[in-house]
Amino acid sequence: MAFSQSTRKGQVTVSCKLCETDRPIKWKCIDCNILMCNHCKEQVHSKFKNAHEHKTIDIKDIGLHREEIDFTNIKCNQHSSQSCCLFCKTCDCLVCPTCFAKDHKQHDLIEISEGYNMKIQRLKDGQDKIQSSNVKTSIQIGQLQNLGNEENLKHLQVRTDITEHKKVVKKQVEKYFKELINKLDQSHANALLSHTSDLNAVSLSNTQIKNKTTEVHEFMQITDASKFFREVNEMEQSLDMPMQQIQPSYISSSKFVPGITTQANIGCLQDDANLSLEPNISLVVTKEYQSELPIISLVRPCLDNSYWICSTNESQLQKVKPNGDKLNKMSQYEIQVYGIAALSPNYVLLVTDEPSPKQLSLFTGKLTETVYNVAPLASITIHITSGNKVVVGGYCSNLGRSAVFVMQKQGEHETVYEHDQHNKPIFTYPSSITSTRNGNIHVVDCDPDLTSGRVVVLEQGGGVINEYNGHPDINKDQPFTPTDIVATPKDNVVVIGIHDYCLHILNNQGYPLTYYNTNNIGISYPCCIAVNTSGQLCIGSSRAEGSTTNEAMLYEVNISGF
Repeated sequence: MAFSQSTRKGQVTVSCKLCETDRPIKWKCIDCNILMCNHCKEQVHSKFKNAHEHKTIDIKDIGLHREEIDFTNIKCNQHSSQSCCLFCKTCDCLVCPTCFAKDHKQHDLIEISEGYNMKIQRLKDGQDKIQSSNVKTSIQIGQLQNLGNEENLKHLQVRTDITEHKKVVKKQVEKYFKELINKLDQSHANALLSHTSDLNAVSLSNTQIKNKTTEVHEFMQITDASKFFREVNEMEQSLDMPMQQIQPSYISSSKFVPGITTQANIGCLQDDANLSLEPNISLVVTKEYQSELPIISLVRPCLDNSYWICSTNESQLQKVKPNGDKLNKMSQYEIQVYGIAALSPNYVLLVTDEPSPKQLSLFTGKLTETVYNVAPLASITIHITSGNKVVVGGYCSNLGRSAVFVMQKQGEHETVYEHDQHNKPIFTYPSSITSTRNGNIHVVDCDPDLTSGRVVVLEQGGGVINEYNGHPDINKDQPFTPTDIVATPKDNVVVIGIHDYCLHILNNQGYPLTYYNTNNIGISYPCCIAVNTSGQLCIGSSRAEGSTTNEAMLYEVNISGF
């Protein structure tokens, strides 16, 4: 391990089942199914009845042990009265003495146990191929799901673009039609002007003529001859009334000629570049800050651009704010912290290996109890979802239990993930948790000694929907040992591998998309990860191997492609 400090979080030592002291466990009795220290193996277990017949193995070999197999009484398929005595490699089958005498004298014969081991090895090789194929198909599933997500986002964006352009075009068309109507109204007004003027003049002339007609009619009714002849000449002269002249034609208002709506003035769809299975990811370190800690075990951003950071093994918790290339220490507390969830810049939930996380107030510096109790387990990690649900990982070595609890703000247990559909334990040690927008909960499940681990994906209110055990390119010979996990703004998930120095990038279903070695951007010994309010990846590291100064670094990294 390339770190000067362990990043193990919340480890509870497994005790000897006989003396129950803190002596280190070294042995397991297969017959008794108990773990023992050296002292109890020699001084206590040896006094058990028939202890000399018990099978006792080193705990390092627990995963390698299997029950011994009896090869002495295997009946021959061809000769039922005979028992098989050898394995023929030439024919790839078991043989009895009669089989040997008849057909296998010149063949390559070995002990049955050797044949068994040979077959076991073939099965293991085949299993490795199957597992390799399974990992490859998981990667393909992740890549295809990611492409589907990208295509859905692109489709949504194009629909939005079309809708927005429709609004713009509609607004422009309505404006133009309004202008057309205004022009038509003005043209109509101009056309009526001269027409109305002549109409008024002719109407006036018509009235005058009517009046004159009436006047003449009344004059002809005069019975006084003297008066008639005295005024008739004047009347005759007034009968000569000129006709009002009108124009032969008048200006007319414009007519409407409909235009043709074409693709050119609406827009069109064009083929775009094909989507690639390999995500085009980019990471660029924008800032790096030196801390006063030997290792940054955890980092959690706050809304005021400050950070909570801690060194678990050193029992140091700090509130810091970037300034230049340093982290200004705003406050410090001597407390061993295994999990952090920031409620606000001034309040934070802390996991301290007790049944309930504690709440720390920056104003008073005091720890208070919370309602998020997971007793009889000890809380070892915490996460707050986008829906403000509190998710706590719990562990108890004495009970042999591990679980993840999803709780409402009042502390009620909404969902408890502990056993799968076959009633088998889901977790070994749930050490870090994040969640994605689709409601899935992603849990880093790593043994307390950081020798192996995985990511378990839980469906909201359901069970396990996926499991990630590392990438075949980097974890074939190097075990996958995840330490921290975070969801990105694009709703993918990033996991830090503490031994391979890689960021494992998964989609929100837990399928692998790709990986990225942090050494490529000058980050050595990454330990923890978070996403700040600007969408940057924040990576906390350990000091260099062999260093004795407190110089752990915090990096802010711009990301794209995931």
